[in-house]
Amino acid sequence: MVVPISMCGDPELEQLSRDGSQYSLSTGILPALGARSSRRLQLRRFIISPYNNHYRVWETFLITLVVYTAWVSPFEFGFLKKPKAPLSITDNIVNGFFAVDIILTFFVAYLDKTTYLFVDNPKQIAWKYTRTWFAFDVISSIPSELIEKISPKPLQSYGLFNMLRLWRLRRVSALFSRLEKDRNFNYFWVRCAKLICVTLFAVHCAGCFYYLIAARYHDPKRTWIGAVMDNFLQQSLWTRYVTSIYWSITTLTTVGYGDLHPVNSREMIFDIFYMLFNLGLTAYLIGNMTNLVVHGTSRTRKFRDTIQAASSFAQRNQLPARLQDQMLAHLCLKFRTDSEGLQQQETLDSLPKAIISSISHYLFYSLVDKVYLFRGVSNDLLFQLVSEMKAEYFPPKEDVILQNEAPTDFYILVTGAVDLVVYRNGVEHIVREAKTGDLCGEIGVLCYKPQLFTVRTKRLSQLLRLNRTTFLNIIQANVGDGTIIINNLLQHLKDLNDPIMDGVLMETENMLALGRMDLPVSLCFAAVRGDDVLLHQLLKRGLNPNESDNNGRTALHIAASKGNENCVLLLLDYGADPNVRDSDGNIPLWEAILGGHESVSNVLVENGADLKHGDIGQFACTAVEQNNLNLLKGIMHHGGDITLPNSSTGTTALHVAVSEDNVEIVKFLLEHGAAIDKADMHGWTPRALADQQGQVDIKAIFESTGEPKSQSFAAIPENRSKVRYLGRFTSEPTIPMPHDASFHGTNGSWSQSRPRRRNNNFHNSLFGIMSAAHKGKNNLLFPFNTDSDNAANNGMNSRASSIRVTISCPEKGEVAGKLMLLPGNFKELLEIGAKKFGIFPAKVICKDGAEIEDIEVIRDGDHLVFVSADDGMHKSNSPTPTNSELL
Repeated sequence: MVVPISMCGDPELEQLSRDGSQYSLSTGILPALGARSSRRLQLRRFIISPYNNHYRVWETFLITLVVYTAWVSPFEFGFLKKPKAPLSITDNIVNGFFAVDIILTFFVAYLDKTTYLFVDNPKQIAWKYTRTWFAFDVISSIPSELIEKISPKPLQSYGLFNMLRLWRLRRVSALFSRLEKDRNFNYFWVRCAKLICVTLFAVHCAGCFYYLIAARYHDPKRTWIGAVMDNFLQQSLWTRYVTSIYWSITTLTTVGYGDLHPVNSREMIFDIFYMLFNLGLTAYLIGNMTNLVVHGTSRTRKFRDTIQAASSFAQRNQLPARLQDQMLAHLCLKFRTDSEGLQQQETLDSLPKAIISSISHYLFYSLVDKVYLFRGVSNDLLFQLVSEMKAEYFPPKEDVILQNEAPTDFYILVTGAVDLVVYRNGVEHIVREAKTGDLCGEIGVLCYKPQLFTVRTKRLSQLLRLNRTTFLNIIQANVGDGTIIINNLLQHLKDLNDPIMDGVLMETENMLALGRMDLPVSLCFAAVRGDDVLLHQLLKRGLNPNESDNNGRTALHIAASKGNENCVLLLLDYGADPNVRDSDGNIPLWEAILGGHESVSNVLVENGADLKHGDIGQFACTAVEQNNLNLLKGIMHHGGDITLPNSSTGTTALHVAVSEDNVEIVKFLLEHGAAIDKADMHGWTPRALADQQGQVDIKAIFESTGEPKSQSFAAIPENRSKVRYLGRFTSEPTIPMPHDASFHGTNGSWSQSRPRRRNNNFHNSLFGIMSAAHKGKNNLLFPFNTDSDNAANNGMNSRASSIRVTISCPEKGEVAGKLMLLPGNFKELLEIGAKKFGIFPAKVICKDGAEIEDIEVIRDGDHLVFVSADDGMHKSNSPTPTNSELL
């Protein structure tokens, strides 16, 4: 079986991944491109992953034994003729460990280089091992004593067979290859350690071999060591070994043969090959060391050349001393960041876009989120902005922005401090100091005018730079957020209380009114400001007049609540729905009534506005909560039934009046038909509430009505006082706010106290406008539709499409009826009756005989009976037809 390396279920490998070792090149693992499977497969039982932690420790232990083998094998071959107790015992112990490793290798999965998959099939593992390294490993693990006994007499040399154990050095070579690529180890020191090990091994082997030539020569005195040391064979082993290493070192370093030199031809022949080897080894060592040194000094040399070139340029062009200092300070800072290994922008540019965005989000999101300009914008917009920002370092006293330069970028201060400087009559004046989280250059970018100030660093500072074009491109796709940003800017200019900023504010507002701002603004923004000129400009561009904000409020809601009659008329002329509901169930007419704007209420009613399209029960409860009897009368004046319950809780205005112990409003509600025994969704009636709260005056009023008393509950009723909440989506925190503060924060900002929201800008985007144009003629193409058409198309379709009714016509023999979806308006219902039953219906009645005149009173599951004109006149004297008449 083959196992994808990215899915290997080995727990130790998983731990390595959690520790971040999957990024280390020493593991040799690279996942295959296009691997999409997320399944995690386990290796077979008793099969070990080559990246198992315990197996890695075992391999490391074996490498220490390989180092021992690399020293002892040449030594025994050159200096020993028979086994000696300490070394021979240690050799056999080491061979035992390598014998265990041979057995263990048959249970270690391997990586197929062709498919890049783990192979854990025991047969395939065994076959691969036996046809590669198995024979060498077995031979190198046989005890020397055994080989010496079974070998032919000419080969019965104790150390000869030990040289085969140098095969194990391949493990050390593989170790250094991994360490050179491992980010946890310094490349320079790994390379140096490798070169030192190679040199020491070469010196040791050459010394052992050269001594072997002298020791086995027939005339010991005619050898390199015999010429200077009489009876050298009787000298101590340590003395002979040190002498041999001394000769090897002097030969390797080519310092000449002053005292030790070859005497016989065998020694000369060996020296010839050893010197040739030394040529290559010396070139290898010198080349590598030179490369390491040059790599460390080339950056310094390049920096010095750059500084010299900058100084020459400044002197040749006679630049001012301050400008020369800025140039050199910037170059020094750049070298410092590079030499300290920062290289932030170079590192980020080499990474994929997703990783760059994640890094920027982690480093800078919390800072950008606190910037005044982005208060209240969506998380999506902030994430996009942060991903496009570039972090830059500036040394002290360097100009980041120059006064009157083109507004191409603006900056957010991350660390350090900067001064805002203005030139007046050739003299510099410091306007103010900016600190962490402050913006620089945003006024020039947003208002598209030359920069107002010179921004100069006071100390080493880090700033986030955002390009103007990139910023505007992002904002164009987030219309609602663009509105919040421009409003935050205007509010900030007001709060500064600076004569210069006052002029900028007035100029910006004029540009807004004329539609010359590059930032996209919504109809709601114009309605909040009461700017009918800007509103007209936006409507002429084709923006959807029914576009809502994140609370479901349209520009008509806002204009009606503020009593701005001009804005209301503009929106209605461009096809705004007078009966559109927001997320709280409010309609523009109710907003006008609530604000006491009678002229706006009349305009809305003349254009088809009707309280029946809103939650009248909620409106009445709100009026009672505010103890506003005139507001209740206003609801009745516009045709609202103040006895209806709140659609969400079932609470009526009488419930609220009893809870508030408002005797006057209780009397008023009873006079207009409020029921004292109508229960809410919790089963509480107004009478029960009065009994439970011990309200004697209200109980007396209820007793005087003469209605039968219903049994009250023993439970304590909840306080159902209605509070409007801000927040359109269930995922957002609900923040209670006063009615008139939906668009104004504590500092006057439209979005200061609003929660972070989601984007809701599709309808005002390019695709939203195109799609709105194809939906019908009501919104954009033919904005001057009749009020009835607007009501039918915008206010009822969503409700009617979910109501099922049964229709029948007994006079035509259709008694059982037909099931259908309720159409959008009453006229269409009559047309369906005429088409289905072949009559011209005069009226529609329900099963109990009550006549239906408005489609809004039809409920889901009702049975509707169509009555023709003749039959309708015949039955006009009978208000309640009998079942026989219906069936």
